[in-house]
Amino acid sequence: MLNFLQQPIPVSEWVTNATDWVTNTFSGLFSVLQTIGQAVMEGMTNGLLLVPPLLMLLIVTAGAYFISGKKWGLTAFTFIGLLFIYNQGLWTALMNTVTLVIISSLVSIIIGVPLGILMAKSEKAQSIITPVLDFMQTMPGFVYLIPAVAFFGIGMVPGVFASVIFALPPTVRMTNLGIRQVPTELVEASDSFGGTGKQKLFKLELPLAKSTIFAGINQTIMLALSMVVIASMIGAPGLGQGVLSAVQRSQVGSGFVNGLALVVLAIIMDRFTQNMNRPKSAKAPKTAKQKKLITGSILAVIAVLVGGTVISSVMGDKKEAVNLAYVEWDTEVASTTVVSEVLKDMGYEVKMTPLDNAIMWEAVANGEADGMVAAWLPGTHGTQYEKFKDQVENLGPNLEGGAQLGIVVPSYMDVDSIEDLSDQANKTIVGIEPGAGVVSAAEKTVEEYPNLSDWNLMTSSGGAMTTELANAIKNEQEIVITGWSPHWMFSRYDLKYLEDPKGTMGGEESIHTMVRHGLKDDMPEVYNVLDNFSWELEDIEGMMLEIENGTDPVQAARDWMDAHEDIVNSWKK
Repeated sequence: MLNFLQQPIPVSEWVTNATDWVTNTFSGLFSVLQTIGQAVMEGMTNGLLLVPPLLMLLIVTAGAYFISGKKWGLTAFTFIGLLFIYNQGLWTALMNTVTLVIISSLVSIIIGVPLGILMAKSEKAQSIITPVLDFMQTMPGFVYLIPAVAFFGIGMVPGVFASVIFALPPTVRMTNLGIRQVPTELVEASDSFGGTGKQKLFKLELPLAKSTIFAGINQTIMLALSMVVIASMIGAPGLGQGVLSAVQRSQVGSGFVNGLALVVLAIIMDRFTQNMNRPKSAKAPKTAKQKKLITGSILAVIAVLVGGTVISSVMGDKKEAVNLAYVEWDTEVASTTVVSEVLKDMGYEVKMTPLDNAIMWEAVANGEADGMVAAWLPGTHGTQYEKFKDQVENLGPNLEGGAQLGIVVPSYMDVDSIEDLSDQANKTIVGIEPGAGVVSAAEKTVEEYPNLSDWNLMTSSGGAMTTELANAIKNEQEIVITGWSPHWMFSRYDLKYLEDPKGTMGGEESIHTMVRHGLKDDMPEVYNVLDNFSWELEDIEGMMLEIENGTDPVQAARDWMDAHEDIVNSWKK
């Protein structure tokens, strides 16, 4: 009996099989939804970007003035906040975020309000839906990224899917609560006067529940905003990508600026919805002229959003768009940016999509990304390569050798081998993200070396690890980290790899270029550049150090390209 209880129930297997079945069975439907959703959201973003930023800023500020009852507090905050975002060069990211939040909120409202009405009208429906809502609200938001990618791939559509699941419950719950709180006497009066169910709902219950429903909608919008950073892990563009990049690379200033932009947007959207929910007695009655102005503004917004797609497609004078996937590692930021700038010089529109490592491989395999220059082989990404090697084309190494994983310490530490480690650095190895190849190798190392049996592998992020390293070296403290080359830290600090007699951290590696099947036929010039792209260890480390010293990655790429014109020209042949 006890042995039976100790056997784990294969829940993970069941969920994986169910997800695979849904993905395979409804792949056609998901593909259609992805295409339509992407077109709608790109059209909306293009429409928003069609309006000059300063004009849009003035329009939103004017809207804040009137919607707040001509009060200057919200008006001034809106103007200064949006002006700050524009000043920081984040306007395009802001518009992408606005699109994600608005679409997610609209879908949540369209689904949530009818579900809330159903719960209010049926005790049985409430008993079924309530635990589902509990599940949706308490499950970590990161978990929703897994089915989102399986169903819709990468981009804004899976971001909306994950956001809707996470943000939907408040609208459902508050709609249900608002209708149930309508006084029984009023409902009975409606029945006694012969009111139909439809009349009772639309003329009595929903109007009286309006404030409660709007409170739920307000919370849904805020939750959708909170998913922005999480959704950026699967390629959803916007301010979330800036925050995620700053976290992974430990860029405090950049993270603060992007985070502050999100705060500004959240406050503006929160105050707008709150003011829309003010009691009628608190609002000045609208004149006929104001009503016409509001109607005209709504029609103008719709025209701009619809026209954005049409104009962007008609006026597009660039070649096909190229989507390059990468992970937010310093090596891949440098190499992907260089390739991107070369392709831009050739007339291509290039989109760099930062993704989690596993999702990056899946994106290239599924054809959602055209390629990536970030495959560490044979060890670091060996598992992913084995899984997807039949679905991608390996163009060979862009950095031949020179790539290495290992356990790294400052040179002033009196250890030369992993076997020499005993009680240094509080018996802790500082790693990067869980699931990264170097972390997996470090886990194996801890298991294989008897002297590390009581050591702890602490996972964090690449940026957090280098920050810990910098602080330790500054104070000449002991520290043991998971390291890899190429990396700018070897140019900045005096570090050494510990000898690895058991070979658990792997040997020398190369960084390969992977592209989707069919790229050679679809974009032969792009294929040739990716096929020819290669450089030396000193090239990438020099550029990485320049970026780490504060140079914008695009500017660092341009500086390197200007200094190596012959190499760049050889890639284009």
